[in-house]
Amino acid sequence: MYIIIVGGGRVGYYLTKALLDEKHEVVLVEKDETICNAINDELGSVSIRGDGSEVSILSDIGTNRADMFIAVTGDDEDNLIACQLAKHHFKVRRTIARLLNPKHAHLFEKLGVDVPVISTEAILEIIEAEVPTHTLTHLRNIEDRKLEIIEIRIPPKATAIGKAVKELKIPPAAVLALIIRKGIKPFCPSDETIIQADDSVIAATPVEAENNLRMSLGVSDPKDA
Repeated sequence: MYIIIVGGGRVGYYLTKALLDEKHEVVLVEKDETICNAINDELGSVSIRGDGSEVSILSDIGTNRADMFIAVTGDDEDNLIACQLAKHHFKVRRTIARLLNPKHAHLFEKLGVDVPVISTEAILEIIEAEVPTHTLTHLRNIEDRKLEIIEIRIPPKATAIGKAVKELKIPPAAVLALIIRKGIKPFCPSDETIIQADDSVIAATPVEAENNLRMSLGVSDPKDA
């Protein structure tokens, strides 16, 4: 999928990184040159300096072929204008706008924004629903402990399927906290718990161990979903 993100702050950076990790084509539009350069230095040439609410900028980056348009600047008005242009001028099928003021939600919907959202978590949930290949969702960061809470969905091709938790090479500092499985109540896994396809595993892990945890659960490539 081709996804355009407007706003290179913490939310925009994080969404861009997550979607690039899943092999999507992503362009991020950001006004601040310093932020653009920092993102490009880390993620490659994915950030374009410019105003995401200007037709010329959106035209230059091929907004007319975008599958999804996400505006997450720190200004509700900018997010609304950008999404309106994407929806009505460039005919983008799905537009998502971050809201800082919940009172603006009705206005956003009335003016054509498909999904006005307040929290980063909600944006991730929407992307997960819209993008079938999305196997990993970040639920919360615990910055003072340098931990994150993540959800890993076990795709049908995962190598961990049929194995007990004790057989997996879970990073020592990571903890599998909960398994959500269709047809039964969520439960805390034990060493004997067998991983099944379509399980959703909620885990706490240090940021640097995230990839190792994902691979230990057999999700070696986001496209496996």
